[in-house]
Amino acid sequence: MTDPSAHALALHFAQAALDAKAQDVMVLEIGDLTHLAHYFVICHGTSDRQVRAIADRLEEAADQRGEQLHHREGAREARWILLDYSDVVVHVFDADTRERFRLEDLWADAPRTALAAA
Repeated sequence: MTDPSAHALALHFAQAALDAKAQDVMVLEIGDLTHLAHYFVICHGTSDRQVRAIADRLEEAADQRGEQLHHREGAREARWILLDYSDVVVHVFDADTRERFRLEDLWADAPRTALAAA
């Protein structure tokens, strides 16, 4: 079942990722498949510096909306930074790590929206 507020937050994160020059930004609606969250936002950067910058931009975007970060993981290595906002979990990868784990394939049954930079 789609949660309108979670959907809006996922799209907000996706746009913020695009604004930070993230690559291959995708929103997966996973709520009907798991209780982990309603949405995953997946994207990647081209370097560890960019991965960190994207994650930082997403946290700023969440702060602007008054959203509370429940958990952040992976910031030191910046290969896969996970930002958990309960209903929306954001995965910011470097390109190699994204290819290795292929979350999009693991959640192949999830409806998805791919977003492109304007």
